[in-house]
Amino acid sequence: MTSLKTPVAMTLSVFCILLFAALLHASWNAIVKAGNDKLYSAIGVSGSAALMALVCLPFSPQPAVASIPFLAASTVLQVVYTVLVAKTYQVSDMSQTYPLMRGSAPLLVAIISVLFLGDSLSSLAWVGIVVICIAILGMAFNGHASSRQGVVLALINACFIAGYTLVDGTGVRLSETALGYTLWTFFLNGSCLLGWAMIARRQEAARYLVQHWKKGIFGGIGTMGSYGLALWAMTQSPLAVVAALRETSILFGALIAWLLLKERVVGLRLVAAGGIAAGAMLLRLA
Repeated sequence: MTSLKTPVAMTLSVFCILLFAALLHASWNAIVKAGNDKLYSAIGVSGSAALMALVCLPFSPQPAVASIPFLAASTVLQVVYTVLVAKTYQVSDMSQTYPLMRGSAPLLVAIISVLFLGDSLSSLAWVGIVVICIAILGMAFNGHASSRQGVVLALINACFIAGYTLVDGTGVRLSETALGYTLWTFFLNGSCLLGWAMIARRQEAARYLVQHWKKGIFGGIGTMGSYGLALWAMTQSPLAVVAALRETSILFGALIAWLLLKERVVGLRLVAAGGIAAGAMLLRLA
């Protein structure tokens, strides 16, 4: 059986790649938020990623058998996650609930990965994780939530984010190929969502997807690039550090929400954004 490698450091290249992945992640979330129908928009993003993965799969290394159970579990978790993202954005602002979804997950990942997966973190890394989480949560709770339902959904979704992060972080290490594991992850996730849409709501889903296919493709590239780079980084650095650094996507999310979605991002939210950046630097120094 393949042994589970436990990375212990983060290089500058991994750090920069994760920042780029964070930008991609915020971008595809903005595409879902800006869609007229959030669920179909999310399915368009996932479905496009599945089609791109299908094209690439024959040319990529295949994951080891040991990672198959993790792929199955990840598919279930990510299907629920994608649906919850759409539902959350249907009832609340991205600038409010995106930070809450992303900011609550790293502490869960950190605790579980250290207690059960054998990762080790320095004191400075823990400080960085805590700073990022506090800053993002402060941003999320600045002002009034768009709806109580949106906050509840965001918190629930944080559990699914932590869940699939831990599952995929272990699965990709066992797979022996970050590329193959990533492609199968997106193919299975998108196929399930697209298949459901074509069976349950074929006409209206097909109409929406055809009308907005360009956004779906851009979103598919964003989600595949973002998570693919993150999965690769999980083979190079501790899970908790990767998961926390990915949350710098809120910096990009705040800019996108302000510039493109015309949401108000002022006051404490700007201070919180600086806190996220400071936490990222602490992680880099660690």
